[in-house]
Amino acid sequence: MTIRIYVPKDACAIACGADEVVEAIQAAALAARQPVEIIRNGSRGMLWLEPLVEVVTAEGRIGYGPVGADDVASLFAAGFLDGGAHELRIGKPEEHPFMARQTRLTFARCGIIDPASYADYRAHGGYKGLERALTLGPAGIIEEVKKSGLRGRGGAGFPTAIKWKTVADAQADRKYIVCNADEGDSGTFADRMIMEGDPFELIEGMTIAGIAVGATKGYVYTRSEYPHAIWAMEKAVEVARANGMLGANIGGSPYSFDMEVRMGAGAYVCGEETALLDSLEGKRGTVRAKPPLPAHKGLFQKPTVINNVLSLTAVPHILADGGEFYANFGMGRSRGTMPIQIAGNVKFGGLFETAFGITLGELVNEIGGGTATGKPVKAAQVGGPLGAYVPTWQFDLPFDYEAFAAKDALIGHGGIVVFDENADMKKMARFAMEFCSVESCGKCTPCRIGSTRGVELMDRIIAGERVEANLATLTDLCQTMKLGSLCALGGFTPYPVLSAMNHFPEEFGAPRRLEAAE
Repeated sequence: MTIRIYVPKDACAIACGADEVVEAIQAAALAARQPVEIIRNGSRGMLWLEPLVEVVTAEGRIGYGPVGADDVASLFAAGFLDGGAHELRIGKPEEHPFMARQTRLTFARCGIIDPASYADYRAHGGYKGLERALTLGPAGIIEEVKKSGLRGRGGAGFPTAIKWKTVADAQADRKYIVCNADEGDSGTFADRMIMEGDPFELIEGMTIAGIAVGATKGYVYTRSEYPHAIWAMEKAVEVARANGMLGANIGGSPYSFDMEVRMGAGAYVCGEETALLDSLEGKRGTVRAKPPLPAHKGLFQKPTVINNVLSLTAVPHILADGGEFYANFGMGRSRGTMPIQIAGNVKFGGLFETAFGITLGELVNEIGGGTATGKPVKAAQVGGPLGAYVPTWQFDLPFDYEAFAAKDALIGHGGIVVFDENADMKKMARFAMEFCSVESCGKCTPCRIGSTRGVELMDRIIAGERVEANLATLTDLCQTMKLGSLCALGGFTPYPVLSAMNHFPEEFGAPRRLEAAE
């Protein structure tokens, strides 16, 4: 009997030696004369256990991890093909505490299916959302998305249904769907994981969006640093097209939609939607002044929906289960689930999908297990390099757009980077300014010049030169950048700088604030 074994082809697993593990398993199985079928799945998201090898047994899928090539011989000796006991055995992955606490909607299939298999995708509920969308029609689709309360999962949380309705109402001979998969924030990897582990879900979400607004062409704009994701997406697009789910008359319907994958040149500013559009058109990626909005004049000056991966991959579940079902999760105006990425100096790094409302402290200390070094947590930066540093005395902050905004913080793409007590907040603040100066497109003065002046001010503060006066100037500069920059790159760079200054003033040579001392 052939034994089925799952070994992730996720970039994280490959970096940890998954390909070598596959070779070792094949060699050991050949020596034992045991036929095996190895399926290269995506990652479950428990990244500290990668490569996580799973074996299909009578009991179900049993996981072992992290497995190195040198571990394979002892695994075979322990009878792991039958789920045998071994120090690397974790049991059923879905019953692991990290997985059991999650509410997986977007990532429900990731790590379970063969990402290249159309049949596997359909067998696990794939395309049910599109099938229902075809019966509802454009207006019905937008209404379901509106009921769900879905908001953009990459920035300020703009309501998705409003964006779609604007494009649907626009008059034009052609419209576009653009997926922003330019995942450049530090500590984020959800886009990559879904593209590598469940690419058909993104294709389905973009197709539904196309039908909803009358677009017939879509583009996935992703990073040159994501070769595995690009390969997986291009393969899935070919398979979907071959099965009649892309191109003319999708699924036998009167609707048509096709798409392709485009690779960016590695500019962080191209995560901003208008710079992304310029890059997609073959131009240098620079920010456009708004108005006009991309919903009116976007790609090639045509009405364009721009959503990120996590927004679009939520759509199939909203359509399949209903907008009200999705809206039952979350808190306040933050509805549904959020795939949260836990990284940095943390014991259990990985992807954790849950409803909005969980506190930052729960995510860092309970789910993440605290720091990998064992030293006390000092702060967590949420929302990428432009996000604020949240100190431990604010760890009761619920994961909610409005709650974070009230503290001058960002949820952004849901990335959390953890720092222990050794982190130097002056250097972190300087890095934010330096990052902005390097990545600025140069279109506006506050970002282009302000970030350079910010680096110079930080260097003086670190050197102990006229600290009080330079801190005052830096604060004034941050306010200018926040209010005067053309896009979020310059506008949000002050968030990490000011948060470091305000929460850890003693590191900048200023008196410690009362709330920080408590």
